[in-house]
Amino acid sequence: MRLIVAAGLVALLVALFGTPLLIKFLRTRGFAPEIRQSTGAVAYPAHEAKRGTPSMGGLAIILATVIGYAVAHLWVGTPPTVSGLLALGLMVALGAVGLVDDYLKVFKRRSAGVRARTKLIGQTVVALTFGWLALNLESGNGEPSVIEAAISFIRDLPVVVPVGLFLIWVWLLITATTNAVNLTDGLDGLAAGAAGLTIGSYVLIGLFQFGQSCSTNLESGCYEVRDPLDLAVFAAAVAGSLVGFLWWNSRPASIFMGDTGSLALGGAIAALALLTRTQLLLLLLGGLFVVVTLSVIAQVLSFKLFKRRVLRMAPLHHHFELSGWREEQIVVRLWIVQVLFVAAGLAVFYSEWVGG
Repeated sequence: MRLIVAAGLVALLVALFGTPLLIKFLRTRGFAPEIRQSTGAVAYPAHEAKRGTPSMGGLAIILATVIGYAVAHLWVGTPPTVSGLLALGLMVALGAVGLVDDYLKVFKRRSAGVRARTKLIGQTVVALTFGWLALNLESGNGEPSVIEAAISFIRDLPVVVPVGLFLIWVWLLITATTNAVNLTDGLDGLAAGAAGLTIGSYVLIGLFQFGQSCSTNLESGCYEVRDPLDLAVFAAAVAGSLVGFLWWNSRPASIFMGDTGSLALGGAIAALALLTRTQLLLLLLGGLFVVVTLSVIAQVLSFKLFKRRVLRMAPLHHHFELSGWREEQIVVRLWIVQVLFVAAGLAVFYSEWVGG
């Protein structure tokens, strides 16, 4: 428990007091993204007041997470685990992909950033590398691989799939999650708050799996999850960094997380779902991200098939903006929706254990 508290507290403090330094550094160099403006053909929400707000705030989230995770282990005197390092590595690697995108948006004034195909290639390389390592890395104690080639819900389902197909599934899960968080990052504090709720739920899941782990408890229904306590430590570090960052990212935002942050957070969430073997449960734990993604899919399909839009603008939160809702209303109400999704996910997780 000391590890979890230390990781979360250190990450929170680093993000809370480190983010203003990053804001100052970015502002003095004019590192702010372009703001889309309405034209005669396309109407965008009125975000002119956000002009000049620096991006790349994800750097603060990543740095705070790394420091929180590392300091917690140094303080308690325990080494990091393979699972924790894999989760941290996926988060940092995808954050690097997002950083390139933010660089082009800010420095090259290319509003679209990296071309979609190029970004997808970067995500694919990172996802497949993570999947291969997770399947093949073993500890010096002869422990099993971090994950098995099986789809999971609350634990691994009995059907084992070929390794090649499982790597495709890992790629799909990581890519979908990172892009879903990226789509949700459109209003001040929205993505940071929603991601914090999802990642916070994995602190509880990791703790529960640790207490009921098959390595220490051979009762029927125990969890065959590698390093669940360290995954909870990692989740606590990410959650703590988000609380500190949200102080500066809430409306009116002093800094945006950018693709650096949204891709990194998507990677952290996907890593936790894969390593805790709760892949399909993520549909509930990340329910808001699923809804936002579906709103974009519905908009695109409706326009291509019927030449009509189902929303004023996609993603969903921009539809509410153009419908006259205030930004604070949208963010808080969507946070409430995410709370309900997370509560449902945790209820399903715990009820599976109670039901045997």
